[in-house]
Amino acid sequence: MSSGIKAALFMIGGFEETEALTTVDILRRGEIDVTTVSLGGSRRLAGRSRITVEADAMFSDAENEPFDMLVIPGGTTAYVEHADLLDLVRRHHGQGKHLAAICAAPAVFGKLGLLSGRRAIIFPGMEKWLDGAVISDDIVVTDGNITTSKGPGTTVYFALRLVEILRGRDAALSVAGPFQAQELKKPIPPLS
Repeated sequence: MSSGIKAALFMIGGFEETEALTTVDILRRGEIDVTTVSLGGSRRLAGRSRITVEADAMFSDAENEPFDMLVIPGGTTAYVEHADLLDLVRRHHGQGKHLAAICAAPAVFGKLGLLSGRRAIIFPGMEKWLDGAVISDDIVVTDGNITTSKGPGTTVYFALRLVEILRGRDAALSVAGPFQAQELKKPIPPLS
């Protein structure tokens, strides 16, 4: 079942697999129609841990689709060199549509000057990429139409926030159920 809400998640060589695939999974559980989009030379891309993934579409096939949200996982700052992606992000921002990035990817928003005076977060130690932003200590930050998050360990929270933005709090809480198992709240047991 789909809600009719559409999101694009962009992948480039070296992308962070946890952030990309977990986000896609959670958004789809939230009944959001997610299209994974390759920014490389083919639909097959290798992530930072050399896991090969096949995207749903090439950038040229998806760039004119009416997406409600653009999502960029991290793992690399190579996204800031993709001129067509930068142009698409700029256009979506100009239309007031939702933008989201995690880990190193908020650098795209910093490069475009979209964060001036806004609260934002990026992978720790990369704050220089967030030109003009008010750096937050939160793990997920939404300021206006832009959502940013820290990295792989915050992916579930990031993706649930995106569901909340696109489908409402009830939908996000419904999707969150299996991810809030009591076992996840316990510390990692020591090696024996």
